[in-house]
Amino acid sequence: MKQAVHFGAGNIGRGFIGALFSQSGYHVTFVDIAEGIINQLNEEKQYKVILAADEPESLTIENVSGLNNLTQEAEVIEAIKQADFLTTAIGPNILPRIAPLMAKGLAARAEAGITEELYVIACENQISATDLLKGYILENLESGINLQNVSFLNSAVDRIVPIQNNQGSLDVLVEPYHEWVVETNEDIPHIEGMKIVPELAPFIERKLFTVNTGHAVIAYFGYLAGKETIDETLADGDIYKQVQATLGETGAYLIDRYDLNPDEHQKYIDKIIGRFENARLNDGVTRVGRSPIRKLGPEDRLVRPALQAQKAGLSFTNLAKAIAAALLFDNREDDEAVKLQDMIQESGVGYVLKEVCGLEESSELAREILKQYEALKN
Repeated sequence: MKQAVHFGAGNIGRGFIGALFSQSGYHVTFVDIAEGIINQLNEEKQYKVILAADEPESLTIENVSGLNNLTQEAEVIEAIKQADFLTTAIGPNILPRIAPLMAKGLAARAEAGITEELYVIACENQISATDLLKGYILENLESGINLQNVSFLNSAVDRIVPIQNNQGSLDVLVEPYHEWVVETNEDIPHIEGMKIVPELAPFIERKLFTVNTGHAVIAYFGYLAGKETIDETLADGDIYKQVQATLGETGAYLIDRYDLNPDEHQKYIDKIIGRFENARLNDGVTRVGRSPIRKLGPEDRLVRPALQAQKAGLSFTNLAKAIAAALLFDNREDDEAVKLQDMIQESGVGYVLKEVCGLEESSELAREILKQYEALKN
């Protein structure tokens, strides 16, 4: 049977990428440090993916197993040697940590003389995530190791997987919609649900600056308004208008940058907001808003489109307001939120804008963020 090794046995890994490989006739070896999940995968050898729809549907995912990358390094290396695909859904910040083990697996594959092509794809909410992963792997690869039969392919992924109430179960609740776009000109093996494109940039920026930006805007304004869930937040007319206005700004940038059809892009925005309104997901604003330092990064969902809009001479006021809302996310149960608030208290918002967002305090965008921050705070 064809083999896929997937780093990340969490809800996204099981409910999205791993499920698609299984449905495509692959045995999926999940690699993770969550010993309980790994043991359960090896014992049960299957789980269900449940679609949050008007008429709930469940898919049984079979041909799965697990390995613990902390205690089963040799077994992970052997699995990589035999793999056709090597993928991740583990978070961009974790990629440097798993790269050394991946490098050992690729080295063992090369030393064994395996010539079959291996496709490496980082399925993360990060522009050029696979390029980043490749860089980390090369840093850990001994000189002289030839990776000529390894293809590193960038991708864009999109599926909402909320926090689960599935204690003791491998089953995963997901939204019915999903999109997995992979950039390549190669003729690669067919995977159910994977779309191949020659240029990823329009797809990943459209996704990041509509889905991820929109999700973040709802979460941060919902948190400030005392809302519990994403769908509850969107039921607030004022916040709904704020989301529409913000995605209007990211949309103007995307239309200008990639020559998108304005009517078609508006339909895309409407479809995305409709997905967020799915009450069956019961998706919490604190889950969606978590890790605000990462989400306020210069290449991420809020600052990058705002900066690009400013450079293009387009409106960025609503994006600046969304960034200000993110700066006010003070959830004490989120480590990054706590760290962010400590930074603001100790050094001020201007310092955070420079150190976290990569913005000079004197810049036009930073000045607008500071203005919006004071307005929201008061």
